[in-house]
Amino acid sequence: MASKTRQQNVTAAQWAGTGDGSGQSDITESAAAIYGENVFNIAAQKARLQKTVFTKLQKTLADGAPLDPALADAIADAMRSWAMEHGATHFTHWFQPLTNMTAEKHDSFFEPVGDGTALAAFSGKELIQGEPDASSFPTGGIRATFEARGYTAWDPTSPAFILENPNGSVLCIPTAFVSWTGEALDHKTPLLRSMDSLSSVALRALKLFGDKVAARVFTTVGPEQEYFLIDEQYFYERPDLYTTGRTLFGAKPPKGHELDEHYFGTIPERVLACMLETERELQRLGVPVKTRHNEVAPSQYELAPIFENSNVGSDHQQLTMQVLENVARRYGLVCLMHEKPFAGVNGSGKHNNWSMGTDSGQNLLEPGDTPAENIQFLFFCVAVIAAVDRHQELLRASVANVGQDHRLGANEAPPAIISIFLGRELERAFNAVASGKATDSAAGNFLGLGTPVLPPLPLHGGDRNRTSPFAFTGNKFEFRALGSSMSLGFVNTALNTIVAESIDMMVDEVEAAKKKGKKRPDAILDTIKKTWKAHKRIVFDGDGYADAWQKEAAARGLANLRTTPDALPWIVAKSTVQVFEQYNVLNERELEARFEVAVEQYSTKLNIEAETAASMARTMILPAAVRYLAECKEAGMTSLASELKSSADEFVKRLRVLEKANASHPAAEGLKEAEYMRDKVIPAMDKTRETADKLEGLVADDLWPLPKYSEMLFIK
Repeated sequence: MASKTRQQNVTAAQWAGTGDGSGQSDITESAAAIYGENVFNIAAQKARLQKTVFTKLQKTLADGAPLDPALADAIADAMRSWAMEHGATHFTHWFQPLTNMTAEKHDSFFEPVGDGTALAAFSGKELIQGEPDASSFPTGGIRATFEARGYTAWDPTSPAFILENPNGSVLCIPTAFVSWTGEALDHKTPLLRSMDSLSSVALRALKLFGDKVAARVFTTVGPEQEYFLIDEQYFYERPDLYTTGRTLFGAKPPKGHELDEHYFGTIPERVLACMLETERELQRLGVPVKTRHNEVAPSQYELAPIFENSNVGSDHQQLTMQVLENVARRYGLVCLMHEKPFAGVNGSGKHNNWSMGTDSGQNLLEPGDTPAENIQFLFFCVAVIAAVDRHQELLRASVANVGQDHRLGANEAPPAIISIFLGRELERAFNAVASGKATDSAAGNFLGLGTPVLPPLPLHGGDRNRTSPFAFTGNKFEFRALGSSMSLGFVNTALNTIVAESIDMMVDEVEAAKKKGKKRPDAILDTIKKTWKAHKRIVFDGDGYADAWQKEAAARGLANLRTTPDALPWIVAKSTVQVFEQYNVLNERELEARFEVAVEQYSTKLNIEAETAASMARTMILPAAVRYLAECKEAGMTSLASELKSSADEFVKRLRVLEKANASHPAAEGLKEAEYMRDKVIPAMDKTRETADKLEGLVADDLWPLPKYSEMLFIK
């Protein structure tokens, strides 16, 4: 008779498709179009709003101006009517608190009237502002628990959408979330502020190049989301997975991803079915999903969208994670977003492809066809380089969390040292400008006869470097250091803000040189040269995993913030406060709040992990070892019993060290507690796991209480 474990494996491996998605028609045909059907987008607005209201709304959005309250009632009524036709009975202000997740509080459209019936209503006031209380979200001291007022404010630049449920639907209205005193309690508010600041300074720079068309500059993102899918049966048999999102115990399986057969391989049938339904739901929500494939680790996958405006793209990224998790359950799967759910195999990141573009359709980080276009490109490109160099520690802090400490620098993700990869051709071009030995221009070119300028640059002027945290990849920079569970909000807020500062400083230099009599083209070129020379130390095209890079980076003066407690203080560093306040993105109190929330979450999550590990060790793993030890003794297997007892005794000692560490937290909170968790609790957890994983290889399979890696990762 098969063991209980084997019966579970057979059950987990059984799946039969329903065929619901077979024979799907061409979604580009009007009769079958599903893209954006659950979004109150421009098409839906145009169909339902009076022409004057629609025109004013679109002008408001295009200009980035505040919404005229007089329009609100008309928009709200049209939105309600549209939502109810899609089955919605409730609405919610959908916002993003400082938890990397989204938040909802549903209110019904229906209101009772005096005759015992109810009418559907939704006012402009309800659309524009809500007061959800939401006082229990982490605020870092901005709000005391008894201060209940917290406001949500409609973000009209991100369209409302419908989330469907088998028993009904809800209208979700993307909103900002602020305190009674107007301080940002979310990720959206500072992101929008940073986009406005960058737009303002980028337009100032474009005037240097004679651009009279662009009225606004947008930053764009295209996040590549990595994730794991495992059978839900295994998930719910492991307290570590359903409590912390990662396995706290688990021996290395005989097979990992050494054979590379999973990477870009044929997608398993059940997984592909899940992906197809996920993509259909995302398309209906207007999320422009484009790419799917197997990733490196077994049971690891990736999904990527087309570039979008950073604000909308960040909202869509939160939706993507939510839909992935929801749809997976329909296929008997669980989607894991943790950065390192399984030790010994690659973890999951989220590559943040970032660029800048104008409302006239120009990508400011795309090389051009003429020397003039390339000088503009180099101007904006070197501004990004300078920003990353000046604020490398802040960028590292923006991607710091407890899951990331398992991943960054572990030969599967970029190192904790922030550097930029440009590619050989682009780096050569900057060096040529700096030396003044580039190709001479012909008469009539932007910089004039005889002035050193660049020849046209190829779109892909060099190979990629997967070990680089921040790589130029043709017409964008790819910030590869984000964790898979993270919101895009703070990362892109930081990027937008520091690049705005950098562009501003370069424009100031050009303007100062012009006042001293230097011609505009020469002033621009001199500023590019000076900026490149001052900040080229951040550029590195070698192996970021090599030990030699650690030494070279130190010699260059680059920071190496290995752990989250090392990195987080840079959120409140003087240089960070100065740049965020200068561009009206976050004030010192708002930054301090984010620092305190991040530190608290680090310690809290580690404490949950440590207590879960201790509980599993004492109540699941140790009893299994004791039972098998008794069986070995009864069978007269003295040699095996001796080996097992030695490991079990070591396990008990290490477990007691872990339990003591869990009970001995310092009285001080904040960073001191985070450092204690890093220096005392994590080593105790690691030692306990080391012996537990050894026991996994000794205890009889039918007695071992946890699904093993070889089952979770390879049974699909």
